[in-house]
Amino acid sequence: MTTTPQTAAPSPHPLAGKRMTGAEMIVQVLADEGVEVVFGYSGGAILPTYDAVFRFNDEHRNGAGKEPMTIVVPANEQGAGFMAAGYARASGRVGVVLVTSGPGATNTVTPVRDSMADSIPIVVLCGQVPTNMIGSDAFQEAPVSAIMGSVAKHVMLVTDPARLEATIRTAFEIARTGRPGPVVVDLPKDIQNWTGEFQGSGLLAFPGYRQRIKAVHDNTLTAADCKSFFALLAQSKRPLVYAGGGVINANAAAALRRFTQRFGLPVTTTLMGIGAVDTTEPLSMQMLGMHGAAFANYAVEDCDFLIAVGARFDDRVAAVVDRFAPSARHIAHFDVDPAEIGKVKKADWHHVGLLDRDLEVLTTWGERHHPAQDFGEWHRELAGLKQRYAYNYDRDSALIQPYYVLEEINRHTRGEAIISTGVGQHQMWAAQYFDFRHPRLWLTSGSMGTMGFGLPAAIGAQFARPDRLVIDVDGDGSLRMNVGDLETVTTYHLPVKVLLLNNFGDGMVKQWQKLFYKGRLSGSDKSLHRKDFIKAAQADGFGYAVRLERKADVPRVVKEFLDYEGPSFLEVVIDPDAGVYPMIGPGMAYDQMITGEHIASRGRRPREEAPPGTSMF
Repeated sequence: MTTTPQTAAPSPHPLAGKRMTGAEMIVQVLADEGVEVVFGYSGGAILPTYDAVFRFNDEHRNGAGKEPMTIVVPANEQGAGFMAAGYARASGRVGVVLVTSGPGATNTVTPVRDSMADSIPIVVLCGQVPTNMIGSDAFQEAPVSAIMGSVAKHVMLVTDPARLEATIRTAFEIARTGRPGPVVVDLPKDIQNWTGEFQGSGLLAFPGYRQRIKAVHDNTLTAADCKSFFALLAQSKRPLVYAGGGVINANAAAALRRFTQRFGLPVTTTLMGIGAVDTTEPLSMQMLGMHGAAFANYAVEDCDFLIAVGARFDDRVAAVVDRFAPSARHIAHFDVDPAEIGKVKKADWHHVGLLDRDLEVLTTWGERHHPAQDFGEWHRELAGLKQRYAYNYDRDSALIQPYYVLEEINRHTRGEAIISTGVGQHQMWAAQYFDFRHPRLWLTSGSMGTMGFGLPAAIGAQFARPDRLVIDVDGDGSLRMNVGDLETVTTYHLPVKVLLLNNFGDGMVKQWQKLFYKGRLSGSDKSLHRKDFIKAAQADGFGYAVRLERKADVPRVVKEFLDYEGPSFLEVVIDPDAGVYPMIGPGMAYDQMITGEHIASRGRRPREEAPPGTSMF
């Protein structure tokens, strides 16, 4: 006879029953959730909560005077959103934003949508006018629920103060579970000022959502599932794993590495999947897609079994769906979101579940039951592709090439630094020329492609990982978007390194205009703009702010820039005509890849014509 062990009832919260204001309850729930940093900008409708944070910090300050919940004030609320996203991306924890009503809330729309597109968990707490004034066009009122409903994972307007505490807890639950994403909570001022009893526990009823999450959690791989997967692998001579950002978000990089190393599977990653495998490993094929490595794209062309893990076959990777992985006889697809299965590309085998757990189960089953396969010939073929079709550029040019600068930085960082970027050519160069030994070292705006992301995201990452070197690789166009946050770096004494690759214009736009619009640089040439970035950095308190214009000085200045103990700023005047290659143009397949003058190509030349009107970057 067996007995069921009795589980002890959870201990009540030590503050349960204490009378608090709504604002104090919000702050206490944040503390219970382990929040140590809040990014935001104050204002009238959120003042009660800002005051509650101040009083909480004053009461719980440690012996060294350190605040338990640091408030980081950016130049604007968009910066706060990107800082929270950078914090979440670098740490795997939920980032928190605290802003006021009206413009404070609407300024976070872009980072909310950016986080939704890249599946990043943040919680945005925004003030709102009192409940009795909602809908009256009161001062600094905005219809947050209507605006955010289409761009966030979930939006909640609190009108019943008794539900406030549970609402904040539930926001964190929704943000971090399943496919992560941003949750917005709209907080009327009278709800923040209300006084009631703190419960210390409780969530809102979301039965449908929790049932879906439970279904994914309970959907474990069976022996039959594993057997059918390995039956497909047994038929393969040229398997290839295609890993996406879902691997990073699921904290499944370690499980993926064990799986691929155990069975000798090469891996290529999306832009968002960079770091899922160590890019310095022989079987890492680095990034695929529109600006991926030529050798990675040729590997996709040649593989006979494509294994998609936490990837969604988006248009940057599979623009011409029926010509993507044309030699693959079978496709397998792992994901946490059932909506992604078959959405773009039909899979012969698929599983919806928890990636880290499922990969471990698959590895264990394969070790016990799957005979070892020799992929040596395929490995040698891939090594040849990597050698023949490697990234390259004009190394003899008298002008400073951006690739050279990044190679020199990479020589120092050795794949261990956190790299944040804006959006544009510099973003793709950084993805191509930096190594990443671990997950959560690569922070970039992938699906939304939001300029201005790099600097605030680097700030958030430095708060999340004070032990890491953090470098913002930016372009002159992207940096202008949130240049006010240079001051945020120095205000909080952050040792962030800001690298500005200045080509005096919107380089990626110019590249497209040269390729597809007969060189008409409409609105993209900024060579006559007067911004002095060095003076701007110095004015904002950077002790090291240097402009690099001579190629011969690159090694020395890069070392100075990285070795400087505090925040440092380096502007590099690069070749204005430097391009991002390889490149797969609109409506083109991998065999039509443009590799430029310095990278070998085995494909036919692409069509020289303007892209259709519906084409995107």
